[in-house]
Order: sequence, then C-alpha cells, then structure tokens
Amino acid sequence: MNKYDERNIMFSRMNYEEGSEIYNDYYGRNPYMKEIDDSLRALPQMGQEGSVMYDKINSPIVDSAFRYLGDIRKLSEGKPAENKIEVGPISMTEKLKGLAKFYNAALVGITEMKDYHYYSHRGRHNENYGEEVTNKHKYGIVFAYAMDNEMIMRAPKLSESIGVVKGYVEAATIGMVLSYYIRELGYDAMNHMDGNYLVVAPLVAMDAGIGEFGRNGLIVTKEYGPCVRLGVVTTDIPLIPDEKQYFGVKEFCTDCGRCARTCPGKAISKTDREEKDGVLRWKINAEECYRRWRCLGTDCAICIANCPFTYGISEELISEIKTSGEVRGKILKEFDEKYGVRPIIREDAPWLR
Repeated sequence: MNKYDERNIMFSRMNYEEGSEIYNDYYGRNPYMKEIDDSLRALPQMGQEGSVMYDKINSPIVDSAFRYLGDIRKLSEGKPAENKIEVGPISMTEKLKGLAKFYNAALVGITEMKDYHYYSHRGRHNENYGEEVTNKHKYGIVFAYAMDNEMIMRAPKLSESIGVVKGYVEAATIGMVLSYYIRELGYDAMNHMDGNYLVVAPLVAMDAGIGEFGRNGLIVTKEYGPCVRLGVVTTDIPLIPDEKQYFGVKEFCTDCGRCARTCPGKAISKTDREEKDGVLRWKINAEECYRRWRCLGTDCAICIANCPFTYGISEELISEIKTSGEVRGKILKEFDEKYGVRPIIREDAPWLR
C-alpha cells in the first residue's frame, strides 16, 4: 500500500495562505490543485457568517471546541518516566483496553504498526510542514467514540457538527489519558488527535479490527456503523494485536448505495470499487465533499445519518451479511420502509433553539 502525504489532505491544503512560502511550494509541485483549492478557500470559512447554517450564538460552540483541541495539541507527546516498569503484554493489553472504555471508548483495538499507517510527510501546520515522519512506534491502540445518532440524524444542521466535535474532544481525552499513563510507566507514547495525526487513523482502525471501509470512505463498525470518531495512541509498550474483521461491509455497500444517492455533493461513488493508491476501494471526491461543508457551515454527515449500520443491525443478521444477498435485501427493505428517503430529525436539538 502506498503511503499518504499529509500535505495532500484537504485540511492541510486549506491552511496554505496565498502568496506564502508554503503555498508557493505546494502548488509549485501540484499546480493542477491550485484552481480548485483557491475556489474552495474563497467560500465562507466553516461555521462562519455567509454559510447556510451559520448562527451567531450556536456556531461558536463548534469553533470553541476546535480551539480547545488546538490548545492541547502540544500535550500529545511527552518524555517517558526515567524508571521503566516491566509489564506483561497480555495484562497490559487488557488494562489499556479497560481504561479506554472507562473513559467512554465504545470500541478498542490494537495492531502492530506498519509503514503505510504513517503519513510520509507532515503538512497540517506551518511549523513542521514538509517534515518526514520518522518517530514511529511498534503498536497502535485505536479507539472509537460512539457519537449521538440523534444529533447525527439532524444532519446537515448545526446539531450534527456539535455532535461530531464532541466526538473529537472525547477521542482526544481518551488518547491523552492513555498516553500519559503509558509514559508514567516509562514507555513512549503519542496521542494522535484532531490536528495532530502522524497516522491515517482509519487504516489503523481497519487493521486493529475496529471495522471495514464503506462506500462513504469511512470506517464502518458492526456496532455503530460509521457513527464514530476515531483516536489512536502509538507506543512501544508491549501489547497483543487484534485480528482484522471482515463481516461483509463490501457486500452490503455494493447492494445499498444509499449514501451515494443522497450525498448533496455527489462526492460518493455509485460505481464498483476501483484500485486507487494501491488499494481496491471506493474513492471519495474530497473536493466536492468539502465544498458542501464550506457552503453549509457544517460537516454535513448525511452519509453517516443515512447508513443502516448507524442504527444497529442484530448480530444474527450481521453474521450472514457477507454470504447472503437475501439477508442484505431484508435489512435494506426494512430500513426503506422505516425511514423512507433517509432518517432525519428536522429541528435542531431543543437546547440550541
């Protein structure tokens, strides 16, 4: 699998200020991206005046949470304690998973880190733009925080974004607690959180058995579908890796396609998977997805709100999804009868009105 360069992701590119040294460097090497990126930068900032869902009282709820995440980013790394305590990999694996769940992680998995899990170069922040990613650990602890699906059902209204940013804050907290604890034991650990990832979190999650990639480009879990936020802690403390899961997301998404039909930006593929970057997958049009974010002033999430997995599928049915087209058809038929075009709560959360 080819490695990803963080300089190429949407959130990095939107930080490049026109005329700056970084802007000139990036678009000097990627001139074909300049026109479309400039058009996106010309739109209202996320959650700012001029976007459809902007509210002068409520929109700052999202902005303030992201500002908080930016302020604590510097705490993601630290020096381990001088005295290293000997630990057993089995007991430490159980302890760290239990601690993550105590701090509200819904799912936890562990994988042995591979080179392709890490970005090749950093690109999100000016201070380390273009730096090669070299500080790598042997193990990755990945955890999923389950978002409130009633907030997500309000997509693309502001309630949805408030639900999503709460997920980022909760995932950051879980990661901070785990990484601080591991360093107290004398081992190195880094919290990969919003704005401070050295890893591609969904790839780590897939290999740690959290879920599989769906048509919408997100990790789909058995328990919560794509209605989760992911966090990762990488470390050199000895742990026991989990196995990947294959429970039929590919087969289900091939039959379903609801996210592609209802995506307002037509950013989700309606065709079969294609080989991209060395992997057979559905490729998202990130630019058109993000264009709707900037226009709406929220991060949309209609694809999450419209996924049958978001609302729970019984273990009995999930066990047959991979092999039975009849079971997949039954799930989709019942979902259509219950929700129609898509699940939606049309009003913002009561406390936001």
